[in-house]
Amino acid sequence: MDKMVINHLDKLFVTKDAATMLQELEVQHPAAKMLVLGCKMMQEEVGDGTNFVMVFGGALLEQAVELLRMGLSPTEVVEGYEVARKKCLEFLENIVVQTVEDPKVESAVRPVVSTAVATKQFGVEDVLGSLVLDACLNIVPENPKSFNVDNIFIKKIAGGGVHNSIVQKGLVFLRKIEGDVTNVRNAKIVVYTGDFDLAKTETKGTVLLKSASELLQFNKGEETVCEEFIKGLSEAGVNVLVCGGSLSDMCLHYLNRHKILALRLLSKFDVRRLCKATGSTPLPKMTLPTPEELGHCDEVTLREIGDTFVTVFDRASEGSSMASIVIRGSADSIMDEMERAINDGVNTYRTVAKVTMQVAMLYCKLLN
Repeated sequence: MDKMVINHLDKLFVTKDAATMLQELEVQHPAAKMLVLGCKMMQEEVGDGTNFVMVFGGALLEQAVELLRMGLSPTEVVEGYEVARKKCLEFLENIVVQTVEDPKVESAVRPVVSTAVATKQFGVEDVLGSLVLDACLNIVPENPKSFNVDNIFIKKIAGGGVHNSIVQKGLVFLRKIEGDVTNVRNAKIVVYTGDFDLAKTETKGTVLLKSASELLQFNKGEETVCEEFIKGLSEAGVNVLVCGGSLSDMCLHYLNRHKILALRLLSKFDVRRLCKATGSTPLPKMTLPTPEELGHCDEVTLREIGDTFVTVFDRASEGSSMASIVIRGSADSIMDEMERAINDGVNTYRTVAKVTMQVAMLYCKLLN
């Protein structure tokens, strides 16, 4: 059942996710704070199971109160719980219900992922589970234990329904391309982390122009420098330029003239993901890149999903190390819940790929 939570900033959350509710609550009691820390650790290590930690930890504390009233010391209670923990691990070895032999086989991991997703989105677990498996199996490395959940990129676009959600091999950014070039195949990408503009002086200066010809000559010199630099990019094979700051109109004009696609990514995390996915080397200054510093991509194109323009970096044929899941929904709260369900599914797949053991023992082994 969904709960309504209002945090200290008067922001409203409608969710059934225990981790989200605990994150927004202000807890003062020391014992309750320990439970919250345990839930956060569970969320970071496994990605799910916070509700179990809260309920089970609360039950242990409730039973501990009765033991203390009987005269036992806290040290004796802790020792007793430690013995019980070891005994529980022995019991778990005898109640195995399922074994995942190969995490690269879809039929083996589908029941596990669907179960994790159903706890958040019951009724559409098959649809969301298929999205999770499609994304995970496309980017899983040769050694499944090195699977990284950060390689799954989730974007939310309002409109449509859950059945309109898609998986894209590569990256999807909710940004519109700046210039006139909207599609490039066999892209060679250069990434600048800062502004793409001519360098300016650190101090203010005054230029005295006595005639119109001097003004034209002054502007012409700046335009020549800009054109020569962008021409050098084109000769180096660059046909896609990404910058992490502003893009001047003059530079954009010459980029369009040389048929170079221009994109601005204002988030440093998006820039890092792009560099990781395409193999680009981020350049802090406007310098001509070497062939080793260029990234590669099958296609960079501008698409319209619903009424939102997105830029897609597609690496389907090369085998991308990252994948994007585009979530569609009628409201932000619905898409937020679907995002949490997908995160639980991805983390569950990560756990299965890392541990490769009986599902019934999964969380308890990690807690151990």
